[in-house]
Amino acid sequence: LNVGFRTRISGETDFPCIYGERVGLGRSYVKLDGKLSYDAWTEGIRDGRTYVSDGKSHLLDFKVNGVQVGTQGSEVKLKQAGTVHVTAQVAARLDEQPNEAIRKLRYDEKPYWDLERARLGNTRAVPVELIVNGEVAARRNLVADGALREIAFDLSLARSSWVTLRILPSVHSNPIFVTINDQPIRASRQSAEWCLKAVDQCWGQKAPQIRPAERGAAEKAYEVARQVYRKILAESESK
Repeated sequence: LNVGFRTRISGETDFPCIYGERVGLGRSYVKLDGKLSYDAWTEGIRDGRTYVSDGKSHLLDFKVNGVQVGTQGSEVKLKQAGTVHVTAQVAARLDEQPNEAIRKLRYDEKPYWDLERARLGNTRAVPVELIVNGEVAARRNLVADGALREIAFDLSLARSSWVTLRILPSVHSNPIFVTINDQPIRASRQSAEWCLKAVDQCWGQKAPQIRPAERGAAEKAYEVARQVYRKILAESESK
């Protein structure tokens, strides 16, 4: 996302590889206009009309300047730098008393996704975070009593950016892309460098497994990827 590719996310459990207990610990929620069907559901995934969640919190009707995620290419166009209005309907549900067995676990311990980890102290509140180019830009606290509430942010943008909402580590929206003066998103030079190094790392791992007769063509394909990231790197911000 930081280098301008418009990827979409979806959630799943990867049962039984990551979790052996049961399916449904990671979920994709898709907004459909008509009757539920598998084709409509997969189209919604492709368009990004979704959020991923552990099922205990929800981000509905995420919009930037009235454009709903997954519609109009999830894109908001501005002629110049300015302020956009971000809205969503948000709900979360925690028990009144904390579950110490879960919230004291490290992030690399199961369950990885659980709303209990987001609880603020001994309250029933959790932070809803506005994410811009991978960093937290603003927060609003939400009472996790199961009620659906509207949340809003006014966000000042100086460059083309991607915007999402999350309650970490329970729910995450798909991005909405805000482009300014038709400029591509080039949010992070560090991200572009990482992608370029990842191509080299992948080639180093895969090349010995490729038949000698096919290795030349494969190396050319990898070089195309390198050239793409070198171009993006030259266009990216210094950060």
